[in-house]
Amino acid sequence: MGHRYGLRGAWVLRGVDLTLPARTLVRVEGGNGAGKSTLLRLLAGIDAPAEGRITGRRARTAYVPERFPAALPLTATGYLVHLGRIHGLRSAEAKRRAGEWLTRFGAADHARTPLAELSKGTSQKVAVAQALLAEPELLVLDEAWTGLDTAARAELDRAVAERVAAGATVVFVDHDPRRLAGAADLTLRTGGGGVHRVTAPAPTGPASGPHVLIEAAGPPGAPLPEDLPGDPARDRRTGAAPGLVRLTVPAPYSDAVLAALLTARPPWHIRQVAPAEAHGPAEAPAPGVAEAPAPGVAEAPAPGVAEAPAPGVAEAPAPGAAEAPAHGPTPTGPAGGEVCAQVSAQAPVQAGTPETPDATEVSEAP
Repeated sequence: MGHRYGLRGAWVLRGVDLTLPARTLVRVEGGNGAGKSTLLRLLAGIDAPAEGRITGRRARTAYVPERFPAALPLTATGYLVHLGRIHGLRSAEAKRRAGEWLTRFGAADHARTPLAELSKGTSQKVAVAQALLAEPELLVLDEAWTGLDTAARAELDRAVAERVAAGATVVFVDHDPRRLAGAADLTLRTGGGGVHRVTAPAPTGPASGPHVLIEAAGPPGAPLPEDLPGDPARDRRTGAAPGLVRLTVPAPYSDAVLAALLTARPPWHIRQVAPAEAHGPAEAPAPGVAEAPAPGVAEAPAPGVAEAPAPGVAEAPAPGAAEAPAHGPTPTGPAGGEVCAQVSAQAPVQAGTPETPDATEVSEAP
């Protein structure tokens, strides 16, 4: 696949060949003018490639542009309901979802404000809300965090984790290298007219940044649900009750992990949720020294569960490091429900039957 602006313009991208599986978080990096936004616009279907093709793009594709067209003659809610109808939602359902997302991003007070009168930050919240409204299977974010306040940025982190956990492909560009640090399953770098995979060493522990400790109990012998969001480090403690496991999860993924545990079959019981004090494997305290919680953070068990340690006895985790799962999902074929975006410089591939979802594929014309 390749793209340029104008018949005689320089090629911004050419010979691009990549596949984006379902349930994948993809970070796109590159310098100014290297083609990041061009790639995102092509994936979202905003632009068509000058050569090649993109196939397999699902109907529920959403895009947050770098600049939001705020001069539309609609209120925030009116705009969201209008786009919800375009995505096939009924008016009542679109209005309900619009209210939910505006509330989550702290913009509910501006639901009836005309778009032209919104501040830049609130306009960006509306732009993000419209992309999440229809639960997209392919979510494309071009500097979507820019202009958001701290709480809204954290909420967008959580929303991204929820979409990936639900099986979507999320592709994002952000100028802050710390954005979702360690959470991306795949990193791409644009430059020199191409798109290249960034080879990084396999992670040896949880990603940097705030983490949450989740203690859960399942039926004896029951395995944890597969592909938990955020690749949590897990620790089955020696001497603990059968089925008890501790997960150290990147904070943006904690809600998605809790949802996966509670909706598993059979479901897991959540014993404790608390801020994690350390982001690496747990270490046993020195003999006779009690482990102190972080200042101002009280460790509280789940409602109805009383956990009182023996007086003067510090609880020590199992010796050794927590087992770190393999980084990233194991791709499955489209017939297994995979949402796949494939960009290919090879000859066009025949489309599958309507009953089998195709890979999203971009290829050169034969």
